[in-house]
Amino acid sequence: MAEAVANVGRRVNATVEEGKDTLDLSNCKLINFPDGVFKILKSVSDNIRVITLADNEMKSISSKLFSTFTQLRELDVRGNVLTKLPDIVGEMEHLTSINLADNSFSIFPAKLSEIATLERINLEGNGITEIPVEKLSDMPALKWLNVKSNPLDSNTQSALQSPHSFETEC
Repeated sequence: MAEAVANVGRRVNATVEEGKDTLDLSNCKLINFPDGVFKILKSVSDNIRVITLADNEMKSISSKLFSTFTQLRELDVRGNVLTKLPDIVGEMEHLTSINLADNSFSIFPAKLSEIATLERINLEGNGITEIPVEKLSDMPALKWLNVKSNPLDSNTQSALQSPHSFETEC
């Protein structure tokens, strides 16, 4: 545990000291986003464009992550045990890519369809049965959707086979 905490500290300090626009806390055994990290990164939060929290043990993401890192372009939380996203995710004005693969979603995170800038959604390897294809078709920037390895119902599979404005992997 102490090693994991030290690893998080080193990575956060490197982000601040080197003025990076990326925060990588993947493989850190996190069960949530540490509150202390918000305090340390407060002065540089507007510079952070990419956050990677992949391959941890996170069950949820605090709305504070989205309200703090308002300039976020990419979020990678693949390989956790997430079941939902906070509603505030729908207010992200710059988010272009979100990787939610290999989590525990059973319902499509509806607020994603409210993000006008979102180009890429990866939901591979979850337990989702229905996708709101019509809402996704109305997303102006969406280019790619990956829903492979989900137990999609027949109506959703049919809807995804129809032509739409984004590429689909299912």
